[in-house]
Amino acid sequence: MTTKVVQKILSNYESDNPGVKANLYRMLNQGKLGGTGKMIILPVDQGFEHGPARSFSVNPDAYDPHYHYQLAIDAGLSAYAAPLGMLEAGADKFAGQIPTILKVNSSNSWGTAANQALTGGVDDALRLGCSAIGFTIYPGSDDVFEMIEEIKELRNEAASVGIATVIWSYPRGGKLPKSGELALDVGAYAAHIAALIGAHIIKVKLPSNHIEQAEAKPCYEGTDWSAQADRVKHVVQSCFNGRRIVIFSGGATKGADAVYQDARDIRDGGGNGSIIGRNTFQRPRDEALAMLGKLVNIYKGKE
Repeated sequence: MTTKVVQKILSNYESDNPGVKANLYRMLNQGKLGGTGKMIILPVDQGFEHGPARSFSVNPDAYDPHYHYQLAIDAGLSAYAAPLGMLEAGADKFAGQIPTILKVNSSNSWGTAANQALTGGVDDALRLGCSAIGFTIYPGSDDVFEMIEEIKELRNEAASVGIATVIWSYPRGGKLPKSGELALDVGAYAAHIAALIGAHIIKVKLPSNHIEQAEAKPCYEGTDWSAQADRVKHVVQSCFNGRRIVIFSGGATKGADAVYQDARDIRDGGGNGSIIGRNTFQRPRDEALAMLGKLVNIYKGKE
């Protein structure tokens, strides 16, 4: 039975068909945060992005794709996101036990262009029973226009068969300096772009209080942006004033206290949750389960 919170979220997707809404419903009602409007998703695409040793050697059990399925299930998470091969490796054993998100484009650490290759499609997502496809765009990159055209086609194809779309929107490339990639104005702009191109769920990084664009600085003057929760609130505001699900990445491995504080700030700023990979699967399983359990309690307002 759905909750009023979930009903309100789904009502914001006014043009979507029952299949897409059913898959959003499935993720919003899965696991320990089911019905709260909050989500925790386990993403495991780091093998593509950083290589297997950098991703998994610190916790060798994580070389096995089944490990991640089971971790997400046992932790009571909302969904599990991974590239094609990772999902295929456990698709039969874990069918129906947790919603999955097929990451359909990927990069690697050797490339110099801010772009990604298509590595999966809507047909794969259908075959694997996925609730959504995931796609990265790099606002700022000279290649972003091609990426936007790619996800437009994929998003429409996915929606036509009832599959939702998650967009990773990470500013980089072009004239954007490294110092501006986490700027508040840049992050809010990137999140807004994802909303404009039809993302059902928007994934962005937590922004700093730096304002990068000279033209945008007057818009941010007179407000104290030192509190991370206020910066989260602005990013959510930039996604159609909260009419889209916005989740924030966990980023590089960090101390547990920092992970917990990020979650509190996301919660207090009105974000819908975390998509957290390295900060969980690079820890021993017991530690990861304990961390995810505490994150669930934080999003429930218990800690």
